[in-house]
Amino acid sequence: MKNINSLKMKAFTIKNWLVAAGIAALSGGCTGSFDSMNTDPNSPTTISPQYLLTYGLEKSIDRYWGSNTRFERLNLDAGELWIQHLGRNIYSNEGDNYEASQALMLNNWQSFFNDSQLNFQRILTITDEKGTAPNANYYGVALVMRTWVFMILTDVFGAIPYSEALKGSTGTPILTPKYDSQDKVYEQMLADLKTANEKLSVTGPAISGDIVYNGSILKWKKFANSLRLRLANRQAAKKPAESRAIMKEILASPDTYPIFTSNDDNASLKTTTSRPSNNEWNETMIWGSRTDWNLSKTLVDKLLSLNDPRLDVYGIKQGSAWLGVPNGLPDAIATTYLSSAAKIGAAFTKAEAPELVMTLSELYLILAEAAIDGDIDGGATAAKDYFEKGVSASMAQYGVTPPAGYFTGIGTVTREKILDQKWISLFAQGVEAWTEWRRTGYPVLPARDPRSVFANDGVLPTRLPYPGSEASLNAVNMKEGIQLNGGTDDFKTKLWWAEK
Repeated sequence: MKNINSLKMKAFTIKNWLVAAGIAALSGGCTGSFDSMNTDPNSPTTISPQYLLTYGLEKSIDRYWGSNTRFERLNLDAGELWIQHLGRNIYSNEGDNYEASQALMLNNWQSFFNDSQLNFQRILTITDEKGTAPNANYYGVALVMRTWVFMILTDVFGAIPYSEALKGSTGTPILTPKYDSQDKVYEQMLADLKTANEKLSVTGPAISGDIVYNGSILKWKKFANSLRLRLANRQAAKKPAESRAIMKEILASPDTYPIFTSNDDNASLKTTTSRPSNNEWNETMIWGSRTDWNLSKTLVDKLLSLNDPRLDVYGIKQGSAWLGVPNGLPDAIATTYLSSAAKIGAAFTKAEAPELVMTLSELYLILAEAAIDGDIDGGATAAKDYFEKGVSASMAQYGVTPPAGYFTGIGTVTREKILDQKWISLFAQGVEAWTEWRRTGYPVLPARDPRSVFANDGVLPTRLPYPGSEASLNAVNMKEGIQLNGGTDDFKTKLWWAEK
């Protein structure tokens, strides 16, 4: 932990330069000075890829996990509320009632592109075969992470700048990049993950600054291929033949395409007990003393009905009975739940809690869905096996096991039950759970509490509108992106992979 923390602290010492470089790469007015910096042998642009990697990993995963800044918390004040893992006991209009501030769109868009993508892209440039410091393993890791961040962006907004993105400081700068349709973005992301797996070599050069896998290239390969399965499964209803071919290729050749096989393979940011390297929920809820969230009634009721031991991990009971807060309540009512509804469990609010990106449980449940849909071999038998492995892996991740009769009580494994369990296992990964609900319609959420008041005509958001910065700086291309999404730029537009 001490070495990891040291690396993360070093990353923060170069923060100002990295942010400046990001602004230069995207801003026409700064491009000239950036190019000058790029050719100056004494410039900090010669910084080692290990520091770019540490900074990029921390900024991207922290941003995904929560961000501790009010009105910017994509996971806490959008995903986790909309998917009803959590509910607010105050400030319902900060997400719980389907409202979202302009800051949510603007700051997440800018942070994912500037703090994340520009740093991963810089690593790719430096460590390419023709770069100043060729290193195939740095290149592969950066390509995996660039793909993961692009996945978040396209799954939140739909069409995004992709093929022309991140070229603000190239020989011929592109400062107003075109938007690519979501299906085209998926096509290239899947190809990039295959390339990343090919680049990554366990016998290749070592890497440093890795606060996800501590330099284990095998685990990065497993993440690349597991993430590729996630994306193939997500688009399976729209491109069944292509998706089945990808799944078959990976599952038929485990030596070439290794995937997660234990919870030790889970992709997560390794946080520490020291600020600023602590978990973002810890920063918000413990250091920031925010008590705005309780477990949602939807989640509590579901786990109680299953006698699911994860309830004692996800939450802390207040009083003699488990109680969750209904979503969308006006503040005058919601505040009455502050001291009675279950609080968030310490496993997620302690300083060193890992910030999860992808887990073994999710992978098994992806394969369970693929089996029951006929996208991989095995049918119902394989689906049941993957389903039980997925649920067990989720529980094992938190030190509990399925109680006697748990799977018998669930009964015959169906697609709905698989996706219900994925929703449960994705607790704290609200953005990912929200994406799965938007894709499949599962879990079927309960009828709204009659006291709740929702914006957006009562429609649970299906995407985020583009930020105002795009309307100001890239309006022509943004309008084309809106057309690629179906013609409207609102919270109700369904994205390309939506099945219903």
